[in-house]
Amino acid sequence: MKKNVFIPVLGFLFLFVSACSLSNSKNVKYRGNNMIHLTEPKAPKKLHITKKFGVTLKDYFYWMRNRKSPDVLKYIKAENEYTKKYMKHTEKLQRKLYDEMRKRLPENDISAPYRKGSYFYYSKDIKGAEYPCFYRKKMDGTGNEELILDENALAKGHGFYSIGFMHVSPDENLLAYSFDTNGSELYRLKIKNLKTGKYLGDTIYPIDDLVWLKDGKSFLYTKLDDTKRPYAVYKHTLGNDKDKLLYKEKDPKFWVGINKTLNDQYVFIVTSSKDTSEILYIKNDGKDEKFKLFSKRERGIEYYPETDGKRFFILTNRDTKFREYKIMVTSLDKTDVKNWKDYIIPKEDEVIADMTIFKKYMVLSVRRDGIKEIKIIPFNSPKDFYYINFSDKNHNVSLSKNYIFDTDLLRVVYSSFLTPYTIYEYNMKNKTKKILKKYEVKGYEPSKYVSEYKKVFVKDNTGKPVLVPVSIMYKKGIKMDGSAPCYLTGYGAYGDTNDPYFSSSRLSLLDRGFVYAVAHIRGGGELGKKWYEDGKMLTKRHTFLDFINVAKYLIKEKYTSSKKLVISGGSAGGLLIGAVINMNPSLFRVAILDVPFVDMMNTMLDPTIPLTVAEYEEWGNPNKEIYFKYMLSYSPYDNIKRQNYPALLITGGWNDPRVQYWEPLKFTAKLRMMKTDKNPLLLKMNMGFGHMGASGRYAYLKDIAFE
Repeated sequence: MKKNVFIPVLGFLFLFVSACSLSNSKNVKYRGNNMIHLTEPKAPKKLHITKKFGVTLKDYFYWMRNRKSPDVLKYIKAENEYTKKYMKHTEKLQRKLYDEMRKRLPENDISAPYRKGSYFYYSKDIKGAEYPCFYRKKMDGTGNEELILDENALAKGHGFYSIGFMHVSPDENLLAYSFDTNGSELYRLKIKNLKTGKYLGDTIYPIDDLVWLKDGKSFLYTKLDDTKRPYAVYKHTLGNDKDKLLYKEKDPKFWVGINKTLNDQYVFIVTSSKDTSEILYIKNDGKDEKFKLFSKRERGIEYYPETDGKRFFILTNRDTKFREYKIMVTSLDKTDVKNWKDYIIPKEDEVIADMTIFKKYMVLSVRRDGIKEIKIIPFNSPKDFYYINFSDKNHNVSLSKNYIFDTDLLRVVYSSFLTPYTIYEYNMKNKTKKILKKYEVKGYEPSKYVSEYKKVFVKDNTGKPVLVPVSIMYKKGIKMDGSAPCYLTGYGAYGDTNDPYFSSSRLSLLDRGFVYAVAHIRGGGELGKKWYEDGKMLTKRHTFLDFINVAKYLIKEKYTSSKKLVISGGSAGGLLIGAVINMNPSLFRVAILDVPFVDMMNTMLDPTIPLTVAEYEEWGNPNKEIYFKYMLSYSPYDNIKRQNYPALLITGGWNDPRVQYWEPLKFTAKLRMMKTDKNPLLLKMNMGFGHMGASGRYAYLKDIAFE
């Protein structure tokens, strides 16, 4: 899931059936320097019953949500120790893989400087350091390089350190940044005086985001409620302990964000659910802090305004087919929807994903045939629009750090399976581009690898034919006779896209003969809103069937065989993997579930768990019978059966705010109780991390090497 989940029960009965010791009669052998026997952990069983709509759900591991229970920590410790011992014989290989992946990274590196205000900003990686250092330098060449933040110094003494945002004040003298030291995604604000190097006494915890106001002495910020939902906007004036509440969102399905227009003319409060948005705005002139309503919210209608200084352009799905986005326009003083006029309606073969407004150009992120493109529309000649061309068809391209409103220069970041991340500066006036930065990968030669983009024919439950895209990569020379191992991944939720990207660590698989594949299944946004709508709520099973059909295609076309097929997914992608191994376990040899959202029914039935209510618009509201029974039909935890399963690796984060630690923990415990095979089942619970895993640039490679 995107956010933390846990869920209770409406009517329940506790029956303490047993308090078993953490032991099991099952013995497992593994080969290392010596042959040894390991005893699988076994969790205590304490029956919890949920009754709803005539259905009785029995859960022997519901008690694991109590993080204060000694049995919880005892069981986690047993699973982690078991995993460590089981993997003992692979430690030399893990070290070899880690060293191999680390050697591909440049020890010393510098990012492409970007322009903001009167400075260039950039970061440096230093040999042996886990984190970057952040710098700036005057654009006019005067003055010395300034170190504005050393993340390594800040991270000292912490096993985990993550910076959330960094915003420099309008007078360029203050740096506001947020940080998290345990992966919980609860960030604390600090403000540093860049002239003196000293810190101000102002601090806020927890904080979600921040926007400086034009006076440079005050800012707006979003605050979290008890469910970790950003729900309110406050104004803070430096040196003042009393902050002023400006907006509070009462609907628990809606999250609140803040941003500014690129020309710095307006400040927006954006409140939105999964399918509805509403905007409030003020002029950023320091005179008025009473926000005005842009246009009243309507269920199912999204809108996001921007301005060129003369009018508002609105990215919206109002009155469009399949609720795809189009562009509308209105005057600065008539923002209500009744005044909006169509400006750009996309063609049938194109969907609009996002919009950025510069003084002389509208820049759209679009998709054509599922592939991301950048479309540029000059305001002085809108019919003469054009696209930025790239040689590799199956690529990933997006706008990068563009903070200058009146400019002809556009910064984009580009990558593909074959191309490492490359920062381009594109001249929108003369249609030329130059490379600002191509990230170095030592020893990599793209000519040795192949990238393919295929479409797999499937039929959904209506019998209608559907073409599911799949991106494939492998090293030249491998035999396509079914003998190659394959690593297949997918996501398919929230309308998020799983576009091809370059990974230097992936080369360690490819160089050992693996085929790597990404299934662009329904529920994702690769083919627009219709593709997303066909894989959510009461059509969610399409996501799983698409993935299974892609796996069968890879086997049929001799890319691999079921005996050598590895599948992997994280978070909502973990729900995908959990569902398909229940539905068709013999199709896969290995399944990896990273921080997986698998305990769907317990989570979605508990509105007190962070962000559960917001998820009703993705999965359905289980307090309605039709959704309850549909979700129950595929919920991974509830559908574990007495059957054989593939070899399994499951990971979790003790501090994870999005998928609580107990979901992978319970899933592991129930699988141990139910599965009938002797294939390995390993749980790795990271006790100092959250949803995103390790934070350092080297530390995360150890997790990849382990996997």
